[in-house]
Amino acid sequence: MRVMIAAFLGLAAFSGGQALAGPAEARACADALSAESRLIYEAAAPEVKPGEKPAGVIRAKTRGLVMSGKLPREGAEARAEAAGACLLKLNNGS
Repeated sequence: MRVMIAAFLGLAAFSGGQALAGPAEARACADALSAESRLIYEAAAPEVKPGEKPAGVIRAKTRGLVMSGKLPREGAEARAEAAGACLLKLNNGS
């Protein structure tokens, strides 16, 4: 019985830790981005919904940044992909 309780508590602690690891990993990933990719990340992160793919938000935010002149059009797609890799970590911690 004690072994089962210990195993259950260990699994509960492990799964809870992973749920919290997503935002921390995403922030660490974003801190390593270029300034322009980080700009996209910062613009999109508040609108990324749990369980949803962030592609639509990233596309809209990147386009808005390009149209407003805050981000050059050249290379915007690559910068958005880099930001997207970090934004995916918000939801799944991977």
